[in-house]
Order: sequence, then structure tokens, then C-alpha cells
Amino acid sequence: MATLQQTTDQFTAYIRNPEQASAPENIEQRRLNIYRDLFYNNIEGFVSGAFPVLRSVINDQAWHALVRDFMIEHRCHSPYFLEISQEFQRYLAANPVILTAEAYPVFIQALAHYEWVELALDVAEDDLPQLAIEQGISEQPDWLAQRPVASPLAWSLAYQYPVHLIGPDYQPQQPSEQASYLVVYRNLQDAVQFMEANAVTARLLELINNNPQQRNGRDLLLQLALEMQHPNPEQIVSSGLEIYKQLYTVDILLGTVVIATAP
Repeated sequence: MATLQQTTDQFTAYIRNPEQASAPENIEQRRLNIYRDLFYNNIEGFVSGAFPVLRSVINDQAWHALVRDFMIEHRCHSPYFLEISQEFQRYLAANPVILTAEAYPVFIQALAHYEWVELALDVAEDDLPQLAIEQGISEQPDWLAQRPVASPLAWSLAYQYPVHLIGPDYQPQQPSEQASYLVVYRNLQDAVQFMEANAVTARLLELINNNPQQRNGRDLLLQLALEMQHPNPEQIVSSGLEIYKQLYTVDILLGTVVIATAP
């Protein structure tokens, strides 16, 4: 007679891969079928709901084969249903071989990451007004003299495909020559939005988020001008000031904080 552990292992193996794994002999097949379908439908439903655009560009047979392979091959790091989307995105990132099949679009990994980001920002627990209070954000930002602060709910991303345009009617067949820069963010009204950006804005946000020396907004723009080898740094400062203001109006930047001076 099989032990409880053996039955459990056999049961879970069958649930994940009913076509290859043997069903436990001491469990009625009717009940096994119920559990088998219940598990698959729940997981497939969560994945489809989290990646609606991706689902719309993959035919039914290829989609269900992908979800089944995810169930068989991937070992989740989290038991929470809400995090299935992240686990599926990790699965796609770690399994490039299956994605070379003609049934799957060349942009599948990029699109899946983009859709996961939207969901991750939607469910993030950060409270932007409270964070602004905790960090001492100025009510009237001085973008050049003070230190700009970016929202933790604003992610600067770059893709080799224009993922924000992909859908059933537009499916690029090869990477773009130029990267698509996007800032995906959740605003103060808790709505997830995206903004098309460029390499300059993306680099500026990187400097704002990685600013251990607590430099002010002007110094960050001067560094940007130096990296660009621009002949007129003050022109970058002037243009950058407008970028700061634009990012602030859509809640990508929370504002500025006064830089503490040494005693």
C-alpha cells in the first residue's frame, strides 16, 4: 500500500502533467478529473487575466500548451495566486527554447514583462502621499537647487519591441533598430499609466534614482550633458527643467527635497 507521501507526490505529478504521469490507484478517477480540471482552469484563468494582450496574439492550442508546460516545468517561489503572473513571467524569461516555436511571437518575453509590470504597479502597496510626507517633499519644488525624488511606482523600461502598441492588429516580426523607452507608473489617483520616453529621459530618471551623493537637479543635468558631450550644457539644463516639470505633472516625480548641509 502506498504511503501518504507517495500518494501525494503521485497526485501532484498527475495534476501537473496528466498525459505523462500515472494517476494514484487509490483515488477515484472521477475525483481526479475534477481536481485536474480545477487546478488547470484556475491557473490558466489567472495567467490569461494577467496577460490579456499576450493571450490575444497566441492561438488556443499554443496557449494551452504553454500554460501546461508552465505547470509542469516551473517551480514557483510564492504560494499566492496574486503572484502567479510574476511566476509566469519568470518562466518565460528562463525558458527561451520553447518560445522559438513558430506558434509563439518573437516579442513574447518583452510583452509579458510589460504586462506584468502593469499588474505589479497596480497591486503595489506603496502610498505616495504618505511617502512624500516621510521624505519631506517640498510643496513647491525647486528642481535645480533641490534634489528631485522619483516615485517608487514609476518604472523606466526599455524594450526592443514597441510593446505598448502590440495587439491582434500589430505584431512586429523583428526587433526595432531603436529601443522603445517607456515609463510605466501609478499616479496619485491609483491609475496605472504609461508615457513614451527617450534615452535622455530614461537616463535622467536613472540618475535621479541612483543619487548617493544627494546632488541637486542642476548637477544631475550637468552630468547628463557631460555624458552626452553636449557643447552647451546650459541648454541641457534648460531642457531638463522642462522634463522635471512634465514628469512632476503626471506623478512620475514626487517633487524635491532640500539638500542637508554639513554642520
